[in-house]
Amino acid sequence: AAVVLTAAACATTTFQSTWKAPEVGPLNLKGAKVAALVISTDKGFRLPAEDALAQQITAQGAVGVAAYTLVSDDVIRDDVKSRALMEKAGVAGVVSMRVVSNEQRITSTPSTFWVGPPHSAFWGRPGWGRPGYWGWGWSSSFATPMIQTDTVVSLETLIFDLGRDKLVWVATSRTTNPSNVPSFIREVSGAAARELRRNGLIR
Repeated sequence: AAVVLTAAACATTTFQSTWKAPEVGPLNLKGAKVAALVISTDKGFRLPAEDALAQQITAQGAVGVAAYTLVSDDVIRDDVKSRALMEKAGVAGVVSMRVVSNEQRITSTPSTFWVGPPHSAFWGRPGWGRPGYWGWGWSSSFATPMIQTDTVVSLETLIFDLGRDKLVWVATSRTTNPSNVPSFIREVSGAAARELRRNGLIR
C-alpha cells in the first residue's frame, strides 16, 4: 500500500495521535489508483475535499481518484456494491478523511486592575504633586481587552491497502482556522506526509 500526500507547509495543523501497522514497511504505489475518500453527508464539503485530496495523491506519483466519481450516492452506504465498483475500477488503496469535531474557541487577554494612591481622591491636588483618579486615569488609559474566536477542526485520516483489505496508518489531527476546503485538505495532507516520512512509510 502507499500513501500519496503532499508535503506542503501547514503551520496550523498538529497531530494528537498517530498509529501505523507494525509490520508495514515503506509504501509505494507509483502509477496505481488510490481513491480519495472524504466521509461527509455534506456534498458541498465532500466533493471539493475529495478533488483536493485526489490532486495531492496524484502529485506524489499515484493516480488519485475522487471516490464520488467511482461510487454514486445511491450506493455509497452499501459496502458490497461500493467494493465491487472500486475493484472494477482497479483501486489499489484508499486515503480516507473524516471530520470528527468542529469547535469554536474564544480566548481573551484580560485587563488588569490596580488600586494605588491616585485612586484615593477623584480630583486630588495636582499643584501639590498629588493627582487624583481623573488625571491618573486619563494618562494611564489603554485599549480594551482583546477577544479572539478560533475555529478548531479535528480530522481523522486513514490509509488502507485494498490488496490486503488492511489498515496501514491512522491519525487524528487538529487544524485551527482553516480558510477553505481545498486549502484545509492540502494543509492536513502536508502534515500527514511529514508524519509518514518521519515513520519511514514514505520517502
